[in-house]
Amino acid sequence: MQMLAPWATDPARTRGRRVSEPAAPPRTEHQRDRDRIVHSTAFRRLVYKTQVFINHEGDLFRTRLTHSLEVAQLGRSVARALALNEDLVEAIALAHDLGHTPFGHAGQDVLQDCMQDHGGFEHNLQSLRVVDSLEARYPSWDGLNLTFETREGILKHCSQRNALRLEAAEPGGPAARFLAGTQPSLEAQIVNLADEMAYNAHDVDDGVRSGLITLRQLAEVPLFARFHAGVLADHPALATQPGRRLLFETLRRLLSALVGDLIDTTAARVAAHAPVDADAVRAAPPLAAFSAGMRAGSAELKRFLFAELYRHPQVEQTTARARIVVADLFGIYLAAPLEMPAEYAAAADLPRAVADFIAGMTDRYALREHQRLTGRDLFAG
Repeated sequence: MQMLAPWATDPARTRGRRVSEPAAPPRTEHQRDRDRIVHSTAFRRLVYKTQVFINHEGDLFRTRLTHSLEVAQLGRSVARALALNEDLVEAIALAHDLGHTPFGHAGQDVLQDCMQDHGGFEHNLQSLRVVDSLEARYPSWDGLNLTFETREGILKHCSQRNALRLEAAEPGGPAARFLAGTQPSLEAQIVNLADEMAYNAHDVDDGVRSGLITLRQLAEVPLFARFHAGVLADHPALATQPGRRLLFETLRRLLSALVGDLIDTTAARVAAHAPVDADAVRAAPPLAAFSAGMRAGSAELKRFLFAELYRHPQVEQTTARARIVVADLFGIYLAAPLEMPAEYAAAADLPRAVADFIAGMTDRYALREHQRLTGRDLFAG
């Protein structure tokens, strides 16, 4: 049994589930959450949901599933070093993107526009909606009936409007902190930053693999350049060697430095604030953090990726087509709900049901549906 720090989330002291269930030893409550997430339908769908590159563009690009696994690995490494609840970190990491739409942020942006007059759409809130309502696996309740701590971590962002609505339905629930101005558990804070680390590293890898960005360009970004130069100093032959060893070793050192910096900075902030328990963490300022220098370097790398990869003309062309697919599907289903499965077509709140149905789609299912309903293949050739 892992020895937890006093400020870690103790699974034996969970705030519980919305529907009470008997314990299931030898697993802890947060281990049960992780297991339920891994066996969910929404989790399996992540393997065919876009990270940056749509699934058919290549077999080795990241998907939402591989991204979630990388976030879980990084988060557990940090949690272990800080004596935090690794199982809770893993559960949050594996579930944090369950509500993400097909086609990455392009799909999310379109659904936000489509739902503007119908309560809006937020992918973090949709992830919570998946585990609270949309998964249908148990005879006595909807959703996965996860613990409060996992649900709190899944809801990374939440608008004031939605927080008020959630709080009215569940006083003191996972949205309460957005109204009170408090923090989530330290485990949830770690996952948020592990998400950032994973994004930066694997989008560099995928960007270079795609040919849309180059090592020469990246060598102008100070944070990447530092580790790139170090690798070349230690292994000069890699400069002319074919293959991807130079990039892989640079990213390995970059991630190691990010993880180490996060551990050291968070440990120092915890020591300075001296929380006595997990609830004291929630009342404190954010305790998980990078150092100022590492934060600035990461932000600069992120700006580079936005300018040179996410807004690359080839990526923009693909996402423009994806936006058309999602917008068309929303309009068609809203006008002809019987084109959806019966449980969605019969919903009292039809726009929300349409958003739920589309958000749950994989990239390739959305493309098949669009072709079935419109007769057009926007990605042909």
